[in-house]
Amino acid sequence: MELFELVTAQTIPDAVKAQAKSSTAQNGAEVRFIAGGTNLIDYMKLNVERPNRLVDINGLPLDRIEKTADGGLKIGALARNADVAQDATVKEQYAVLSQALLAGASPQLRNMATTGGNLLQKTRCVYYRDTATGCNKREPGSGCSAIGGYNRMLAILGTSEHCIATNPSDQNVALMALDAVVHIEGVKGQRAVPIAEFYVVPGSTPQRETVLEPGDLVTHITLPKMPVGAKSVYLKLRDRASYEFALASAAIVIKQDASGKIEFIRVAMGGVGTKPWRSTEAEKALLGRAASSANFLTAAEAALRGAKPQSQNGFKVELAKRCLTHAMGQASQSA
Repeated sequence: MELFELVTAQTIPDAVKAQAKSSTAQNGAEVRFIAGGTNLIDYMKLNVERPNRLVDINGLPLDRIEKTADGGLKIGALARNADVAQDATVKEQYAVLSQALLAGASPQLRNMATTGGNLLQKTRCVYYRDTATGCNKREPGSGCSAIGGYNRMLAILGTSEHCIATNPSDQNVALMALDAVVHIEGVKGQRAVPIAEFYVVPGSTPQRETVLEPGDLVTHITLPKMPVGAKSVYLKLRDRASYEFALASAAIVIKQDASGKIEFIRVAMGGVGTKPWRSTEAEKALLGRAASSANFLTAAEAALRGAKPQSQNGFKVELAKRCLTHAMGQASQSA
């Protein structure tokens, strides 16, 4: 870790101004926001991130969890994962988010990690973390060592010839299924971005992971009111039962009509995509159909049709299908 300056932001405009002139190139941005620091400090110790200034935003009034006027929920960017997971409204109306957060880390990390930090969580690809190897995400133009290298944990959806790194977050898979909206304040003012548009696939610019610009600060997310009677489930498959990243995960939100047909469905996947992966293909395959094992399998096949496995992670195709079908079954049985 290199020397850096630590400054404290007193207001949101101060925070935006402090980070607005930051350039993003090799080894991350020159100026970074810091809250819980559970991800950033890790990468600073590895010299993957080498900012010369950290802007402490913990004093900003962005930690509240509150209902919105239209019946939805507003979660501040500084709300700790532990608080969100145990919030009564989250557990009752957005159970998939609570389940994802509780599956996502140790209790100690959940007490520190924030909603905004989790939203921007970096990949766990071993080559991104190792500065002695080529990684286009860390150092554009240096190559992707994971292609043809160790790629068991990496992505099979949304990949490119330049990057196959997986997005590691559990929270964000649930947020994708919940149609979350990310609220941002920056030098150009405030804007609201649907989470489906917030992340970008690597393409030829894997160093760019979101639509954020220098100076942009995520202030909160909002969740729309769920349809009455909708149920949700998060299922995570991993190498060990605790504190491990997903090989495949599924976030399902479902509502059935009186006859048992599906009238509302959201399907998102983790552990398999370069970003939290929403499958509209699976949703189209299920909408208006019976909640049956056969239809769940058809939807899972549709979700993985575009998968491009690498030398070591071909097993993820079948694993993700099984994860999806089982999660859909769990959600429909609880409905």
